[in-house]
Amino acid sequence: MRRLFRISPSRFPRFSIRLGDLLLDYSKNRITPDTMRLLYALVRAADVEGWIGRMFAGERINTTENRPALHVALRSRAADPILVDGHDVMPGVTAALARMRGCAAAVREGRWLGHGGRPINAVVNLGIGGSDLGPRMVTDALAPYAHKTLRVRYVSNVDGADLTTALADLEPATTLFIVASKSFTTQETMTNAASARAWLLATLRDEAAMARHFLAVSADGDAVRRFGIPAENVFPIWDWVGGRYSLWSAIGLPIMMAIGPEHFDRLLDGAHVMDRHFREAPLADNMPVTLALLGIWYVNFFGMRAHAVLPYDHGLRHLPAYLQQAEMESNGKAVRRDGAPVGCATAPIVFGEAGTSGQHAFYQLLHQGTEIVPADFIAPAESAYAMGDHHEILLANFLAQGEALMVGKTAAEARAELVAAGLSGVALAALLPHKVFPGNRPSRSSFRA
Repeated sequence: MRRLFRISPSRFPRFSIRLGDLLLDYSKNRITPDTMRLLYALVRAADVEGWIGRMFAGERINTTENRPALHVALRSRAADPILVDGHDVMPGVTAALARMRGCAAAVREGRWLGHGGRPINAVVNLGIGGSDLGPRMVTDALAPYAHKTLRVRYVSNVDGADLTTALADLEPATTLFIVASKSFTTQETMTNAASARAWLLATLRDEAAMARHFLAVSADGDAVRRFGIPAENVFPIWDWVGGRYSLWSAIGLPIMMAIGPEHFDRLLDGAHVMDRHFREAPLADNMPVTLALLGIWYVNFFGMRAHAVLPYDHGLRHLPAYLQQAEMESNGKAVRRDGAPVGCATAPIVFGEAGTSGQHAFYQLLHQGTEIVPADFIAPAESAYAMGDHHEILLANFLAQGEALMVGKTAAEARAELVAAGLSGVALAALLPHKVFPGNRPSRSSFRA
């Protein structure tokens, strides 16, 4: 890649994509224009554009469950209908959002009172997988916009320590639970919900308290009512919403309670902009398509079996876990749609950590290890937390890591540094191999200006 940058000064503009205030720089990858031309040809050969159209049209592209994958309807800001079996789902989506706004506003403004007449000051979401990872990630990412006194917490683990810790400093009279489970049978979630119910009623001692302290997001209203949550406290989720893509649905109710309906609407706006880009942008200018192709390129053509997601933003520290599910549950398959074995690698192992913490944990392997791990670096241009030169130092690390992975350090460069440090002879020769970085390790940088 050193050579590619040297012979092509226009490499950065050629291999970068802008969308609004987002910049994707994928110039530090083992690619040439011919590489990308062939990869985009692969997209066309696989009829990806046709499958994108079928997804947006509400066709049953989830063949194993015989249903659409229509999460784009949840965040649609257009007036156009979106049909499933000839039925427009948008009125239902709009009605659910209106109910969410009303409920969230009542809680945030102190109008939703607990059983004893006191305002709610804590919301605890009980879910797992997509009912936990997405809302938890977004709530943390948008913490600068959060309500100043309302506490929003997440419990997913069936280990009793998770629920016990979450409830340790809360009062039943001022706590609201959201049970998020499409089927309302998920073992971990329902075990935690039963324990939360017992915790509440042990103090309030009245089954009627459930109406003021429990909400549910589920597709099975009967199961919810048997649990003791009244119908008016149930928010819908449709079978065409996959769990790992559900944070824009009523599964996002705790997000809305944390940041408010107006900011949740802005979250939907941003998702809709990316949905339109994904559907309408030419392949060579399409961020999701390009990123997907680079993943296929490395896992199949180079045998690079892992992928690192490295957000240089503390609020995005849960993003790697969220993307683990999105990538590894979506693509973690060994058979094709027709049941035949897959003849290629379908996905890498996704992992990551927020920078700069990860630099002191596993970056040694990224820079000098025997495994080559493509990486995505993600950062905002500005921080919501002004504190001295912290953000400047963070961004300096963000920029330096991608460059160092690509450039590495040659033996001659390492030797010059050691000589400058006063080493020579046998000591220099012994240390020199340990100071060489091979470089030529791919990464992408995503930047919000």
